Amino acid sequence: MERTPYQNKIIKRYYDNRFEIMQQKLAELTTDLYLAEGKKRVQVWKRITAALTNLDVDPLCIERLVASDNPSLLAEFLEKKIYKKKR
Repeated sequence: MERTPYQNKIIKRYYDNRFEIMQQKLAELTTDLYLAEGKKRVQVWKRITAALTNLDVDPLCIERLVASDNPSLLAEFLEKKIYKKKR
């Protein structure tokens, strides 16, 4: 299937801004994690894991964050490693 030039521009802009999109998504997921309980919390961690994987974060680091089940630790990690990376 061939894409139109307009569709190609949209796709290019997405990939050009992928890092910022993932940052925003992780910020929202961190907030969700603070409020989530039970099965919902497990689902939020799965989404966080996928977002961190997309940002090429070390799998061992992701595993430690998930095992801690600590939103504060996740927020601290994101502030130090992810948000300052692009600034």
